[in-house]
Amino acid sequence: MSHLNYETRLPLGKATIDHFMGLPAHPSKCQATYVWIDGTGEQLRAKTRTFDVKPKYVSEYPVWNYDGSSTGQAEGDNSDRYLRPVAVFPDPFSGGHNVLVMCDTLDNEMKPTVTNHRQACAAIMKQVADQHP
Repeated sequence: MSHLNYETRLPLGKATIDHFMGLPAHPSKCQATYVWIDGTGEQLRAKTRTFDVKPKYVSEYPVWNYDGSSTGQAEGDNSDRYLRPVAVFPDPFSGGHNVLVMCDTLDNEMKPTVTNHRQACAAIMKQVADQHP
């Protein structure tokens, strides 16, 4: 019996990659990639949305939902989870007006999920902001 290999690699030539990576960015549209830590507490997840105009402030990026059962953050019932933007950075991979949006994860009651440690850390850091090492 032969070993079955289900992995298929479709190599792209350098010219093809260079062509698509060299396309100019849209003059006003912004792709915002929301990034969060999944239910393992170790893996990153991401999903991208397009804005007609790049928001200026993190508060202008809307809360966005996702299915927590697919990321190990919820059971089948009440599996809606929410991404609340907390920081925005230029996207070094796609350039242009595109950004990476770091997010808190919230449960269906808008409370931090079990793997959302950033919010607790931020509260502690605020308490000790006047201390210096």
